[in-house]
Amino acid sequence: MEVRLSEEVEQARAAGGPIVVLESSVIAQGLPFPVSLEAARACEEAVRRAGAVPAVVAVVDGMVRCGLSADEVRRLAVGPERRWKVGVGELASAALQRATGGTTVSATCAVAAACGLPVFATGGIGGVHRGEALDVSADLCALARYPGMVVCTGAKSVLDLPRTLEALEALGVPVLGFGVSEFPAFYADRSGLRLEHRADTPELAAEALHAQRDRLGLPQAIVLTVPPPPEVALDKDELDRALLAAEAEARRQGVTGKAVTPFLLSRLVEATGGRTLQANVALLARNARVAADIAVAYARIRTG
Repeated sequence: MEVRLSEEVEQARAAGGPIVVLESSVIAQGLPFPVSLEAARACEEAVRRAGAVPAVVAVVDGMVRCGLSADEVRRLAVGPERRWKVGVGELASAALQRATGGTTVSATCAVAAACGLPVFATGGIGGVHRGEALDVSADLCALARYPGMVVCTGAKSVLDLPRTLEALEALGVPVLGFGVSEFPAFYADRSGLRLEHRADTPELAAEALHAQRDRLGLPQAIVLTVPPPPEVALDKDELDRALLAAEAEARRQGVTGKAVTPFLLSRLVEATGGRTLQANVALLARNARVAADIAVAYARIRTG
């Protein structure tokens, strides 16, 4: 895969320094402007404060990029052109059509692996959607295919979390709790889903990544789940009620396919008076900081 690295990312990679890959679909589609730009800046600042280099992945004018300038990030957040939502299956089309867009977890995993950058932070991964129809995010297959560590707050709350965990298990993707033994429910304060394994410090998480990627050479990524900050986490019962109402509205309006998740998330913002937006920004920044601490510890292992 042809990827253009920024000078800063290129230099850090050549020196074996700590780098944290960041996805950009959350900037281009996941959050409304100006919250999207606030979240992007908070993530980059959190990474730098921990001593690592942030590397935002996106497609800009048909070129897959790893490491963006402040102006390019702003263009993703509020640019005048159509901004694609680029999954791994859309990378080639985006390149051919010289598109500009944000990369999802699946596409970002692919780009990070191509660049040899194993530590990646995001908000929530995709998974198995709720309902009887089989609707599964490409993120799951990407996690099974591209090695590294994805630091996240579990899967998005609008998904079927038990089935998502089962799918990850079937694909051989290890799921670790960061200081917890329960799978996070993204915005919510609890899920009730127990995790068998955990890493309580960045150093232990880095050792797990080293074992999975370097010593064993396994193809799957590790999903490291970080609970949402307690001061912004929503009550699970309240969130479930709001989600049921949003799903009913989506059915009435005939919303299907890729439009379902952003529709539901926007309705949750309305139902909670914006508290889901506040939680999203806070958990993104926290995940970026945890990922940076892990990247620093992993760089020590590799160079020590």
